[in-house]
Amino acid sequence: MKKIAVVTGADRGVGLALCEKLLEEGWQVFAGQFMPEWTELNDLSQKYPNMLIMVPLDIASLESVEKAAKLVAENTDHVDMLINNAGIYGIEGDIREGLDFSLSQKIYDVNALGPVRMVQRFLPLMEKGMRRLCFVSSEAGSIINCQRDKVFGYCMSKAALNMAVKTMFNDLRPKGYTFRLYHPGWVRSYMSGTKAAEGDIEPEESAAAAVPFFTGSDYCEDRLVMLDNNGIEWAF
Repeated sequence: MKKIAVVTGADRGVGLALCEKLLEEGWQVFAGQFMPEWTELNDLSQKYPNMLIMVPLDIASLESVEKAAKLVAENTDHVDMLINNAGIYGIEGDIREGLDFSLSQKIYDVNALGPVRMVQRFLPLMEKGMRRLCFVSSEAGSIINCQRDKVFGYCMSKAALNMAVKTMFNDLRPKGYTFRLYHPGWVRSYMSGTKAAEGDIEPEESAAAAVPFFTGSDYCEDRLVMLDNNGIEWAF
């Protein structure tokens, strides 16, 4: 029986690269599409017909998540792995001069609450699969390692995501679910809307490190850890 994955934020960057890597390894992928104007995902679906299925998805909308879960359920009776990759970034301003709290709330709604919406709605499909829940987080969510003095919404959202994953771990690990928490490295990504010029690695490099971690089984499943693209563990 073929393995089935759902990937959020699959339009470009790390999400698109994750889809391609999984397809290369024989997975069927349901790719969450937020920006249909980007053509890369369509191109990938032409390369892997019937193996890549695009799913309209806005993880900030419970209605959209529910529709996505329904569409996936119409095409398969189970999901083995859910990869919560979608995320956004923004600089809200300076604490002394005033912050754009509406932007902070938007970032939090996507990065922290979006994955919780996804898990909640996809759990029924995952009951019959391998029950692997994966989350793309960041060093920005590590309180003990924090060096930043800006981007409140992004840092707070990733710290909240880590807490959400730990809470889900406490609940779902005894029920047979396994978890992967991943810091993708400093990626030249599209999180600000356009591809970043700065960064250490390309999205494809981060995805190449992530997929063995996400799909592998040689880990202590009763201990939640956050690993980066070099396999280094981060406190969170």
